[in-house]
Amino acid sequence: MSVIIPDWPCPACIRAYATRRRGGVSSPPWNSLNLAYHVGDNPIAVQQNWQMLSALLRFPSTPQLLEQVHGTDVVDASDNGTFQRADGCYSNQPGVICTVMTADCLPILVCNRQGTEVASLHAGWRGLADGIIANGIARFSSPPEQLMAWLGPAISQAFFEVGEDVYEAFMKNEALWGSRLELESCFRTTRPDHWQCDLYALARLALKALGVRGIYGGQFCTFADADLFYSYRRDGQTGRMASLIWIS
Repeated sequence: MSVIIPDWPCPACIRAYATRRRGGVSSPPWNSLNLAYHVGDNPIAVQQNWQMLSALLRFPSTPQLLEQVHGTDVVDASDNGTFQRADGCYSNQPGVICTVMTADCLPILVCNRQGTEVASLHAGWRGLADGIIANGIARFSSPPEQLMAWLGPAISQAFFEVGEDVYEAFMKNEALWGSRLELESCFRTTRPDHWQCDLYALARLALKALGVRGIYGGQFCTFADADLFYSYRRDGQTGRMASLIWIS
């Protein structure tokens, strides 16, 4: 089983991980460490994948799983095993695991420098354009300058071509980004009314506009690396990876 440990200067009490697709029991096309119940995989295989991940990472509780809808709601995470309908979760309680699932969309893990608050955010283009990052940062009692964020595996700009609807969705919420010029630099024209969209650059802009300066990660590409990552845009029917964070 293969997991990513974020390279960031988080407090010693913070546990943060992102899964890859290797090391589970799911059959193709979900092979092999699929952690999503909603993508057509055998639920028994998904449960076994979670059990193996729990043993590897020594989960202190049941992870908070979300019914993600590409929105901007961020809820308080719980450890009671129930799904919540949201695209982010927050906790200031030790042992409560904040989790998001992705397969091209951008997972963002956030903590404060004191190690007393954490959050996980699911930032696809819709959520980014509508302010999921601002809503997530607003959940923290710590000021933005005391926060750090890690950008997990997502589709890179070279493989994420979008149309005018996506481009305009970002341009209409210009205030979220701090600079129109910098916002436009996140889009590379490929052909008339089509752009390559940089989710990583957009997330960095949004975080900086909010006052978050400690920003890490962002060097992955789920589309390009089929051996390590699931990609919905590449494969259609596929599994999901998890990005998790908690206070130990």
